[in-house]
Amino acid sequence: MSENSTDPKQLRVGPPSRHQLALMIWVAVFPTLTVLNLLLRGLLDETPIIVRTFVLASVAVPIVIYGLMPPLQRLRGYVLDRART
Repeated sequence: MSENSTDPKQLRVGPPSRHQLALMIWVAVFPTLTVLNLLLRGLLDETPIIVRTFVLASVAVPIVIYGLMPPLQRLRGYVLDRART
């Protein structure tokens, strides 16, 4: 497929700016950590902070990277593409 293809699945916007990426990450990370803290509160209450942080990060990072960022990137592309037309 050439770069000039009109494939509708291909985004017509460039990569996110540093500020857009920071906002998308915040939108994904904050609710994920909030929910995980609420769900795992009973299990992690008595654990040292470093262990609690390791567990939360180990669960949150894959959720954010593989589960939340792809839809956020598609949404950003859709919003920016619609703003151009």
